Amino acid sequence: MKKKILNEIKKLSPVNIVFLFAAGLINAFGVTVFIAPVNLYDSGISGTSILLSQLTPEYLTLSLFLIILNIPLFIFGLKKQGVTFTIYAIFTVCVYSVWAWLITDILPIDVSIASPLAGEDLLLCALFGGVLSGIGSGMAIRFGGAMDGIEVLAVIFSKRLGITVGTFVMGYNVLLYVICGFAINSWILPLYSIVTYGAALKTVDFIVEGIDRSKAAMIVTSNPEKVCSALSEEFECGITTIEAKGYYSGSNKTIVYIIVNRFQIGKMKNIVHEEDATAYITISEVADVFTAKIQENS
Repeated sequence: MKKKILNEIKKLSPVNIVFLFAAGLINAFGVTVFIAPVNLYDSGISGTSILLSQLTPEYLTLSLFLIILNIPLFIFGLKKQGVTFTIYAIFTVCVYSVWAWLITDILPIDVSIASPLAGEDLLLCALFGGVLSGIGSGMAIRFGGAMDGIEVLAVIFSKRLGITVGTFVMGYNVLLYVICGFAINSWILPLYSIVTYGAALKTVDFIVEGIDRSKAAMIVTSNPEKVCSALSEEFECGITTIEAKGYYSGSNKTIVYIIVNRFQIGKMKNIVHEEDATAYITISEVADVFTAKIQENS
């Protein structure tokens, strides 16, 4: 187990680290400069942290709640998402949290009353805050991490609940905004927060090309046993093989069909090419994945 963890750590990419650092910085800027100053709410754990920071004593800050709420969720998803993803995600959230603290408490930027760039204009703050938050979250996902632990919970529990990842996240956010409305005894800010969420979601969609969809991979390989064994060991999911034949070469091939989530695409490609450097991979989006329930004979 230790050897496997060390091997995963060795695979960490300096390029990914740099972009994840930038993602955390951008997200912190969007939330602390546009969203939080006018009491709007981000989505997911970030929005939950904003609400809790408003309802609790001043020493319980946004930055503190981001760490307290997110990191346990990433550790909880360690087995499902892997060591590399967990390290990337925790690093990204730590960068987000530290920069949020620097902007609100250290740097000479007054974000205590209104946005220093958009004033008290709720629509501008909702749109620009949502877009910046979406850029940060999208970059985090694209480079192997995540900005919000709620997405890890969605990946883990959505299949068990029979819903998509997107539906799980949306359900959480709707519940969050309803709670915010009752907590502050007003619905104006939660409604504007929905605009923030919509802007962020569309931005993430643009960056990572389909945040809410699973990915179907078709792998044409000459070494199906090694490829399937490695994929099965890593992802512990169903795999389908189809016997095929190369048109020009006339050689026997096998098509391996597997469904993975967006966090697993990079790892899946690396595993396949480690086992078969000549493997041909195509990846397409899957809107819905349904699994048949196995009935036990009474």
